[in-house]
Amino acid sequence: MNEELYEEIQVGFHLPAFQAPPVSRQALAIYCGASGDHNPIHVDIDFAKSAGLDDVIAHGMLVMAYAGRMLTNWMPQSSIKNFDIRFLNMTEIGEKICSNGVVREKFIEANQKFLVVEVLAKGQDGLSKLSGSATLSFP
Repeated sequence: MNEELYEEIQVGFHLPAFQAPPVSRQALAIYCGASGDHNPIHVDIDFAKSAGLDDVIAHGMLVMAYAGRMLTNWMPQSSIKNFDIRFLNMTEIGEKICSNGVVREKFIEANQKFLVVEVLAKGQDGLSKLSGSATLSFP
């Protein structure tokens, strides 16, 4: 992205949304292997039921990764300088997560341009799964 584009981006600009595929058992198993998070609540239905759930739930960090994909579809991964998220609700099998971002601040520090983006991920029912912010350096 160039200088001209930075000037065009205004506070309130909406980043392109990222629609993740429905959460599947296969995706959770693959994420367990990739992340090293083998908590049985994510893959063992009997364990999940013993914890009072109807089924396994997605890793919060998987949902955060979907939000990260929304950011990196728009800016290079190396632009992410800070990514601060709060998990709000569990994500169940079959849910479709949509991540959105809105530019909330622009600033320059040590001759480097930055954007602060408000991040939100919701399920198809509109229930928020996570919220937070990311600080991106502008290439």
